[in-house]
Amino acid sequence: MVTGKGGTGKSTVAAALALGLARTGRRVLLCEVEGRQGIAQLFDVPPLPYEERQVAVSDDGAVYALAIDAESALLEYLAMFYRLGRAGRALDRFGVIDFATTIAPGVRDVLLTGKVYEAVRRREDDGSYTYDAVILDAPPTGRITRFLNVNSEVAGLAKVGPVKRQADSIMTMMRSRRTAVHLVTLLEEMPVQETMDAINELTDVGLGIGHVLVNQVLPSPLDDDAAERVANGSLSAAAVARSLRRADLEVDTGAGAALLEEGRQHVGRQRLQAHQRAVLREAGAPVVELPHLEDGIDLAGLYELGELLVDGGLR
Repeated sequence: MVTGKGGTGKSTVAAALALGLARTGRRVLLCEVEGRQGIAQLFDVPPLPYEERQVAVSDDGAVYALAIDAESALLEYLAMFYRLGRAGRALDRFGVIDFATTIAPGVRDVLLTGKVYEAVRRREDDGSYTYDAVILDAPPTGRITRFLNVNSEVAGLAKVGPVKRQADSIMTMMRSRRTAVHLVTLLEEMPVQETMDAINELTDVGLGIGHVLVNQVLPSPLDDDAAERVANGSLSAAAVARSLRRADLEVDTGAGAALLEEGRQHVGRQRLQAHQRAVLREAGAPVVELPHLEDGIDLAGLYELGELLVDGGLR
């Protein structure tokens, strides 16, 4: 499961992880549940139907993608457990399915996680699992705990029957050692705080934390000594201008002052980032940092990030 505050790049990281695992020879299913068609955009393919489609091949592995929607998942559930094939589609025409998932919002999350559960446990004729790994581009951290724990709540309400059995089975999978929730963040105060809150909430309900994935990290061109000189004012604008002129760059003292002020702001951001790193370390989860890609996110960039994720210990 990959989650993160909106704007941190969790969908990008989920796709990169799928490609990284595929490069190790695995057959990977990448799922999304928010209806944004983010996977299709990242892999530059047409909008995904409610059907598993191959979107990438890498070495001996492959990435398949699935956009899960609650209505289609409910029709599939009715067909599997209650043999309501045509009858289920008739209910859809009457709007009963939309009514059910609207009047009881928790039902929607049960259906979405239920489809992930089905994909995880599916086997081929020879007994092997269909997928070596299933990755879910999950909802944001603000609602991830309720989304993943909803089956536990349903299991408490439904005392018997197939709904109870399925909810119990899904929660067993969610809390197993095979499942981990990876949290994507930026080195900024709000995303880091939301990440820390989510880690505490997920831990409280027995869901396993994987890695904290720090996205879009910008390296500093300044060493510690240069950063200190910029920050404490011992480096003057005139000295900056002279240094640039020695490099055959024609600048005046005014330009030097502007560059020095930009340098002070940069050092300030780097120190704020260092503080947020220290906060994240308190969570006790392993941390992997991913660089900011200057050329933007394309397939090559996804492969680059995926390799870093696998090298960082995501298996």
